[in-house]
Amino acid sequence: MLNNLIDFYLKSHPVTIGVLALLSIYFIVLNWVFFYRYFSINSWTSRESDSLESLLMGSTTVNQDSFLNNFIRTSSVISKEVLALGMLAATKEATKGLSILSIFASTTPFIGLFGTVVSILDTFTHIGGTSGNMSIIAAGVSDALVATASGIFVAIFAYTYHQILKRKSFELVSYLQMQSDAILARKA
Repeated sequence: MLNNLIDFYLKSHPVTIGVLALLSIYFIVLNWVFFYRYFSINSWTSRESDSLESLLMGSTTVNQDSFLNNFIRTSSVISKEVLALGMLAATKEATKGLSILSIFASTTPFIGLFGTVVSILDTFTHIGGTSGNMSIIAAGVSDALVATASGIFVAIFAYTYHQILKRKSFELVSYLQMQSDAILARKA
């Protein structure tokens, strides 16, 4: 196994190795962003769910831990505008990290494809200097396709993580909207 890895490294074009290194960094970053945001949004959603439940059970205001509490406390009058401002701020906070996952999901296949194209060009250059039998072509092309496969692999995780966090953010904002509506209904 180690010999195959060393052999791949020695045969590959430096651009292909660079592409694989970049995709590795992307993969580490996207996992860090996802897990950090996932657990923080889950915790936040739990707090907002508890706050909504207390409102529905007869509480006159949101819990101290609720995101909306910051906006309610700083305003002398609870109004639709104040709560809307809180909703906008919450939406902005809840969707942090989605942009980078979206960028990774859309660019990593192209980065992998770039590494493949460069590696295939390198293979054809080497074939021109040799007898050019099919085994050389097959080995070169199969090594080159590793970059494309890596790009698609990273893109699958980035897209999946993006969709999961997008759904979690929607759920969180829904809890906040329900709290806002409950507060306004009580005020009326």
